[in-house]
Amino acid sequence: MTWQRPDGRKPDQLRPVSFERNFTRFAAASVLAKCGDTQVLCNVSIQPKVPRFLEGKGQGWLTAEYRMLPGATPERQERELMKLSGRTQEIQRLIGRSLRSTLDMAALGERTIVVDADVLQADAGTRTTSITGGFVALKDALDQLVAKGELERSPIIHQVAAVSVGLIDDQPLLDLNYPEDVAAALDCNVVMNEKLELIEIQGTAETGSFSRTQLNRILDVAELGIQALLDAQRQAFQRP
Repeated sequence: MTWQRPDGRKPDQLRPVSFERNFTRFAAASVLAKCGDTQVLCNVSIQPKVPRFLEGKGQGWLTAEYRMLPGATPERQERELMKLSGRTQEIQRLIGRSLRSTLDMAALGERTIVVDADVLQADAGTRTTSITGGFVALKDALDQLVAKGELERSPIIHQVAAVSVGLIDDQPLLDLNYPEDVAAALDCNVVMNEKLELIEIQGTAETGSFSRTQLNRILDVAELGIQALLDAQRQAFQRP
């Protein structure tokens, strides 16, 4: 029996995607990223210092923090205050690694960029939406430093986007929503740059295992989705 997508999408079709720039006032840059019913607020702050291990080396750093707000899911999420869950730590490290891959740290100079990804509403794909929206906010923040004359050129050397692909009834499905995420026998998160070079693959078989052939099919679908997300980012930059 072929899986029927709850929202009627084709197997290789993204949910509606949008990036609302300048969403908040005080951050260096702010973007509300929406992917279907998933909404993530991505704020960027820039600090004139670096971690101790980088002091005096003439290069910068980027780190990320990720949180799920209490009202983001049907059942209230407890705030993570004193100790972060393993899931939260894993996700924010993924976001940080993905966005660091876009930067020339020497061109950034001794500055630290903090990307805060706060999930306002979750319908699966929160980590991938955080990466894709986080890049839009990152580029906005660094473009402003160039415009102010604080940087000679933008440190951005790559564009990045991320998407999920799941395997249901042996069919790769792009950009899973929550019912599909629960039903998938295999769930992959894929991060690529504008050259469609891989930054990271996170793939887990919920039951059993999966083959190299299945992984290749998943990556083919992921490429299509990431190409569309990269285009959506470019379109967002063309708007005020």
